[in-house]
Amino acid sequence: MVFNRRNFLKTVGLSSVSLLIGNMFSACKKTSARPNVVIILADDFGVGDIQAHYPKNKIATPYLDKFVGQGLSFTDAHSSSAVCTPTRYGLLTGRYNWRTSLQEWVLAAYEPPLIDEDRLTLPGYLKQYDYQTACIGKWHLGWNWPGDHPSQRTEKPRLQKNLKWDFTQRLRGGPIERGFDYFFGVDLPNYPPFTFIENDRVVEQPTAQYKHNPDVGIVMPRGFSGSPMAPGWRFDQILPEITNRAVGYIHEQSKQDSPFFLYFSMTSPHEPVVPSDDFDGKSGIAPIADFVMETDWSAGQIIKAIDEAGIADNTIVIFTADNGHSHYTGWDSLIEAGHLPSGPYRGHKGDIWEGGHRVPFIVRWPGKVAEGKSSNQLVCLNDIFATCAEIVSEELLPENVAEDSFSFLNSLIKTDNSVVRTNLVSHSRNGEFAYRSGDWKIVFKLPHRKLDNSRGKPAIVELYNLKEDIVEEHNRAEENPEIVKQLTSNLKFVVDRGTSRLGQKQSNDCEVYFDKIQEERWAPVKKQ
Repeated sequence: MVFNRRNFLKTVGLSSVSLLIGNMFSACKKTSARPNVVIILADDFGVGDIQAHYPKNKIATPYLDKFVGQGLSFTDAHSSSAVCTPTRYGLLTGRYNWRTSLQEWVLAAYEPPLIDEDRLTLPGYLKQYDYQTACIGKWHLGWNWPGDHPSQRTEKPRLQKNLKWDFTQRLRGGPIERGFDYFFGVDLPNYPPFTFIENDRVVEQPTAQYKHNPDVGIVMPRGFSGSPMAPGWRFDQILPEITNRAVGYIHEQSKQDSPFFLYFSMTSPHEPVVPSDDFDGKSGIAPIADFVMETDWSAGQIIKAIDEAGIADNTIVIFTADNGHSHYTGWDSLIEAGHLPSGPYRGHKGDIWEGGHRVPFIVRWPGKVAEGKSSNQLVCLNDIFATCAEIVSEELLPENVAEDSFSFLNSLIKTDNSVVRTNLVSHSRNGEFAYRSGDWKIVFKLPHRKLDNSRGKPAIVELYNLKEDIVEEHNRAEENPEIVKQLTSNLKFVVDRGTSRLGQKQSNDCEVYFDKIQEERWAPVKKQ
């Protein structure tokens, strides 16, 4: 059921309409009454990394534990991809990442924007309803970098790192040209140029050069040794700085009449693993555990700022992550200590398995959302778009906007038990697909261990029942050929139509093949 005013009246009954409508809809006609929206997106933060959700795990997360008690936790929430760039694309556009030409991995250093300039984004949509919009933190969706050579999409990721770029010029195609009024942050913490960017300008010219020091940090960007860096740049100060900027933004906007949308895109606990002095060694486990604790602190400062600014009652706060926990930043140390970053699930960042894309997802909206409760509704980060749209407007989204986004507002406010999202398409670092319907999950995985040996070859099909086999150990494909056939057909339908929603057929940017491994990282764009 689509959640609109007419259906809402039928669901709750006329006797309680006056109070609920007054609180949720009538007031929304006034710009100032529309709720602020704050998304806190952690980077490489596992579904098992919040201690309140998994009490036996070993990393203390007091700020997020408190937040869990204040909000609704979705236990079946997923990023649209198991890696950074694709998930960010899905969150901000409401569209699956694999509908673009990027069929595997992430944007490399100095590659151009992934979001087309004519595509409506979530911040762009909210601006139509008088929202002030800001992105603070990690962007990782590309810019048109100025220089002697234009930014290009390349098959080999590091081909552009040694080209000369003009950092004195405006950076085009970034956040403020994709719906945001304000930006402060970095492309990502382990890519050059190593300096902050504000709006479309480099804050401090990167006139120094980064030199890799093996005694500093974990998984430092050694491949970019010699790349441009601001003088005195400190990797351990990135998270504190963006946190302080986000806190300041919240206090500033709390004094304004118009609502605001803040997308706080964290840089942790993604590499380089560089906990600041206040957290270095605090966990007693490993630097990556310290960094998870600092991530918890950072998220806590954002929530605290909202509370102290006196806007908690009219602010929706979502904490989630872009994918599963990384396996190369200290995974073994965590396991040895008894901490399971993926909880009971198989896999980690990059994987098509549940640990790659199942993420924490907590929503707080005082007076509207139940406190300290959980929901097993299937949710994707893409769904934030449609949910926000339904909150701020009674108009349906255009069919060519947020094509893979479904509102979960019903599950938030519990007006009924209708289920909106019934299936999910997942995507791995290597471009593998999976399709989820109910308890069943079909996986189309690499035929060989290495991607290069698998290109152009048919994918290996496996089938799992997540209700009976949450760790995805028992392939049930051979004994359930009809289910394999049906799920394959369902996935083909979603892929070929260019949209997950009913209505007019849309188009993908390129030819998309889920049953064979892509031949190129960047698929050729379709001719219009």
